[in-house]
Amino acid sequence: MADRLIFLTNDDGVGARGLERMIQMMRPFGHLVVVAPETTQSGMAHAITMSNPLFLREVRSEPGLEVYACSGTPVDCVKMALDYLLPGRKLDMICSGINHGSNAAINVLYSGTMGAAIEGSFYDVPSIGFSLCDHSLDADFEAAGEIVQRIAGAILEHKPALPLCLNVNIPVGRPEDLAGIKVCRQCRGYWKEEFFIRKNPAGRDYFWLTGDFQNHEPDATDTDEWALAHGFVSVVPIQIDLTNHAQVTSLGKFLNR
Repeated sequence: MADRLIFLTNDDGVGARGLERMIQMMRPFGHLVVVAPETTQSGMAHAITMSNPLFLREVRSEPGLEVYACSGTPVDCVKMALDYLLPGRKLDMICSGINHGSNAAINVLYSGTMGAAIEGSFYDVPSIGFSLCDHSLDADFEAAGEIVQRIAGAILEHKPALPLCLNVNIPVGRPEDLAGIKVCRQCRGYWKEEFFIRKNPAGRDYFWLTGDFQNHEPDATDTDEWALAHGFVSVVPIQIDLTNHAQVTSLGKFLNR
């Protein structure tokens, strides 16, 4: 519908193929405003720029589509759009992605893609982060694009209660290879990090970070990691309240004075 206003962003940069695929699949739903980082901002989580100026430039403008590049982080892009470009305008949806690489499990805390989606949900706008579990530059975004359109369309139609923030991850494969969509929970686990050390030409040590995800519940069948491993698109509703409510009462018994 032409009267809908939809905001798009990502963390892979304004020229990323995943963003272009999302633009293509979201155009039938309404007028699109895109603000994306000038360069890749992967792993920036909820970072904002406070000690440097931000720059905004128009990249593309045509009927139904406005595209801007912002020098800051994904969350900067959301703030720039909603508080500067579109202040007071009613948005129908915010989508972030399509990211190169999984943002399932603990990755949701590190992800710039999800940082932007979470920020969008603060404005009482349905917000969705989309990620394809493929880091390769030539990743096939065909199935991911179809999932974007299917899930975004369903949310626009059914209008679930707010606040709403979804972490959607799509396994690698052609559209016909996907087993379906599963609404599930975030898997518990962490990244076991490893640093590779090298020397630069001046003899100074430098480090490259790598690691492996450690799944703490490999046998659980209701998690995003299980869904992805079995060919399903995982959809995890994200709760912004980080309070461990189960410990409020027990800790209060000996700390409240």
